[in-house]
Amino acid sequence: MSEILLLIIAAAVVWRLYLWSRAPHDAPTRSVALCLLSAGLSYPVAMPGGTTGIDTVAGHGTAKLIQNVLLLLTVYFLMCFYLYSADGSAARRRARWEAVVVSVVAVAISLAAMTVSHQEFAGSFSTADMTISQIAFFYAGAGLYLMYALGSAGRWTARYARMSRRPHATGLWMTAIGLGAMAAACAVRAVFVAVRWSGGTVPDRLMAGVALWLVVSILLFVAGITYSAARSRITATRLWLRRRRDHRRLTPLWHLLTEVYPENELRPASRGLWDRWRARGVHRRYHRRIVECRDGLVDISPYLVDEDGDADLLRLEPAELASRLRRAAVTIGQGSPAPGQAVPLAVPKEDDRDADVRQLIAVSEALRLTA
Repeated sequence: MSEILLLIIAAAVVWRLYLWSRAPHDAPTRSVALCLLSAGLSYPVAMPGGTTGIDTVAGHGTAKLIQNVLLLLTVYFLMCFYLYSADGSAARRRARWEAVVVSVVAVAISLAAMTVSHQEFAGSFSTADMTISQIAFFYAGAGLYLMYALGSAGRWTARYARMSRRPHATGLWMTAIGLGAMAAACAVRAVFVAVRWSGGTVPDRLMAGVALWLVVSILLFVAGITYSAARSRITATRLWLRRRRDHRRLTPLWHLLTEVYPENELRPASRGLWDRWRARGVHRRYHRRIVECRDGLVDISPYLVDEDGDADLLRLEPAELASRLRRAAVTIGQGSPAPGQAVPLAVPKEDDRDADVRQLIAVSEALRLTA
């Protein structure tokens, strides 16, 4: 499972780096790419294999230091995304100032980590000896900066959420709540560090609860940043499925009309198998079939006047219209000339494309049932 997650992260990093290469001077794009790159590099470092390998080469605790520095860079570039999105020279100055702040924090926790032995620095947050000032400073310093950066990003996200409409606002609010919850979790962990540094103890259940809180916050943040895109993709998939289904349902009507008037069949952009399944190909074939059916109905309409000369074809039910279409196709096949002029057929009461398609499908279904 971890390998699959690593591949997903790597794919996201490669994609964002590619977008950055397409717009190298776009600061928000650069910030997102570097944010994902820092987060992506921190993941393999935190994995057991990565931690063991780095600690074996550089000493125990080095992997933990690298991971925390990468996390600091992740939230810094996340802040930069919001700062550069605001544009203006003030935003750029603020980004440079934030770079100084994160650099100072990174150097400070690195010095704290290097001034204690590897054995004392080993272990996790819950097992580390916080009575050692350097270790307490390492966790508190990193945690407080994460709290500050995540809280700032959450505040800016909430501001954009208030200015947005659904569904984008929904995703932004989820992201803002996730960021705020992560900042709160970092603040609580900083309190835990202070308590343990002063010689107190923190119940294991409370430590586990905050850890779970942090995991849920991260999941909510991830859900928020993917919500709008996921919803758009679901909507697009539903439209693709509906148009693919409607394309098949129009086949009986289309088949009858193109047999009579083969010149109405439009030339497809591609006859490849891939074009039949990709989204653009399905939408193109759907619209092409509607045009072909409408052109065929215009051409065949003069033959639909019945023996009594009743030309009011707009009132015909789909079943009666289907029956007349079959008789007209036979008449045309016999070479009979058109008895009149073209008239509208299967015109919906509503003036929109979906109603037009529903009317055509009703006639096509009637043809299928009477085949």
